[in-house]
Amino acid sequence: MSANLSPGTENRLLAAVPQAEYELLLPYLEPVSLELKQVLYEPYEPIDYVYFPHSGIVSLLTLMADGTAVETATVGSEGMVGLPVFLGTVKTPVKAFVQVRGEGVRISAENFRVEVSQNRKRALYNLLQRYTHTLMVQMARSAACNCLHSIEQRCGRWLLMTHDRVRSDQFQLTQEFLAQMLGVRRAGVSEVASALQKAGLIRYSRGQITVIDRQSLEAVSCECYRVAKTEFNRLLQ
Repeated sequence: MSANLSPGTENRLLAAVPQAEYELLLPYLEPVSLELKQVLYEPYEPIDYVYFPHSGIVSLLTLMADGTAVETATVGSEGMVGLPVFLGTVKTPVKAFVQVRGEGVRISAENFRVEVSQNRKRALYNLLQRYTHTLMVQMARSAACNCLHSIEQRCGRWLLMTHDRVRSDQFQLTQEFLAQMLGVRRAGVSEVASALQKAGLIRYSRGQITVIDRQSLEAVSCECYRVAKTEFNRLLQ
């Protein structure tokens, strides 16, 4: 990492901020544990904090009137949770909850809003503009993927995204949860998981997934995974 960048964080957005600028934010950042299934904000409720995960995964969900939900994006150590605050609003129809537990830092929405609005020429503001674009790309690909691609392709994409963020070949996952995230029946996910396991791509046992053959999993997945990842790397690496 370059000497002028911030070495004191595991969050890739904050790590890309010049050290001098990061030190201005530091007094407002507080460590936080992101517990499994913890809700970070509810639809149409005020967003109190902006989160920068160091580990774990946060799901952004779109909820329907009948209570069903579909995941539209995930955020890990590459990003931030609470983007609507950067965009000038404190409420959103989206729900954010912790999918995989982890650690991170948070800053109050009020302090974040002040820091960003007063310092629009600084690196963080520019980074967040680019990150906003990458999250929009992820959401757009999710919408297209849910309409156009098979359950197997969508499962492959989701497993790859999770694999990237947990930085481990093993992670906890139930078929029921994955079905909910994809907005499909559990039977469909069960059939796909069984096929992927028989093909030697994954191992599934008692709610735990082990990625065995990532290269083949990428081949099974649709292009949506690669497009979103390439765009992120192009703009933020």
